[in-house]
Amino acid sequence: MRNQYNKTITACFVGYIVQAVVNNFVPLLFLTFQRSYGIPLSQITMLVTFNFGIQLLVDLLSVGFVDRIGYRASLVIAHVMAAAGLILLTILPGCLGNPFMGILVSVMIYAVGGGLLEVLVSPVVEACPSDNKEKAMSMLHSFYCWGHVGVVAVSTIFFKLFGIGNWKFLAVVWAFIPLCNALAFTRVPIASLIEEGETGLSIKELCSMKIFWILFIMMICSGASEQAVSQWASTFAEMGLGISKTAGDLAGPMAFAVLMGTSRLFYGKYGDRIDLDRFMVYSSLLCIAAYLCISLVPVPMVSLIACAVCGLSVGIMWPGTFSKASATLPRGGTAMFALLALGGDVGCSGGPTLVGMVSSALGDNLKMGILAGVIFPVLLLSGIVLCRKK
Repeated sequence: MRNQYNKTITACFVGYIVQAVVNNFVPLLFLTFQRSYGIPLSQITMLVTFNFGIQLLVDLLSVGFVDRIGYRASLVIAHVMAAAGLILLTILPGCLGNPFMGILVSVMIYAVGGGLLEVLVSPVVEACPSDNKEKAMSMLHSFYCWGHVGVVAVSTIFFKLFGIGNWKFLAVVWAFIPLCNALAFTRVPIASLIEEGETGLSIKELCSMKIFWILFIMMICSGASEQAVSQWASTFAEMGLGISKTAGDLAGPMAFAVLMGTSRLFYGKYGDRIDLDRFMVYSSLLCIAAYLCISLVPVPMVSLIACAVCGLSVGIMWPGTFSKASATLPRGGTAMFALLALGGDVGCSGGPTLVGMVSSALGDNLKMGILAGVIFPVLLLSGIVLCRKK
């Protein structure tokens, strides 16, 4: 029986690659959109806001319909929406009178798919019979990192060989991944998240539990700890070392993603021999040290290395919190995973925002902005301790 669910887990791994595609492909084209369609950068930056804003909305609304239509149908819809958004990206800007509106509609469509995948994929893996669910969860989330690395690497090679003007062909190629995975999810077995005869906890029941709020804050801090450095790593590389944007992307976000994926892959491989709480505590301490090195050490190269080390330290935070929530609240169900995904996405947007706001207030001092962000791994460490006491 368990061998049958290996196909399910593989499809879930690919699902996180799909999410990496929809979150990271379009940002590579921002300058191309500006030049090709005459769209100002002030409008283009709204695409990121709309992408994550729609995903946050889907996180919240999914509680009301996922259990009604079922996980299989929801997963198929998520992949179809992701593929449709990528394909429409090549059509709508030229068809509509306003190219920006065409891009925006396409982004909103694939954002629905991305938001659903964030809510659905983790609980499906959690429900699959396995000897060590923490290992499977960590391995699952490592595929988002490898997807991120793959999108940047493959797209960069494609643009170098065929020219960035042919980006529409690559968008269609990326769309084939969610289309094929949608077909896979029509066939693979999907286990029930809740034991037979039981019902999942409602939002009201979850919100009445102190332990849930600790886990929710941990998810916010996980997303914030990750993105507060990741989103600014390229800028840090360019400002500190004076290198090109391409080299900055490779030295900053790419190194961050590779080490974050390595951390998750390591726990996915050896998690049965490692205590999750201890691993998360040491990772939080390493994260705090990385933040302090980035912000306080005056040597640019040390700061850049600390950015990469930060990726290594945050790897376990998101999947580890999911695993702790599943073990602590086994009847959490769809509502719990949806709200935790919501918390994580709030952190992903709030962390970089705090860093940017503090940096601007202190004369564009990015180091001081990242120093303010150290509050997130500190709070996460406190949450781990509180969870152990509870």
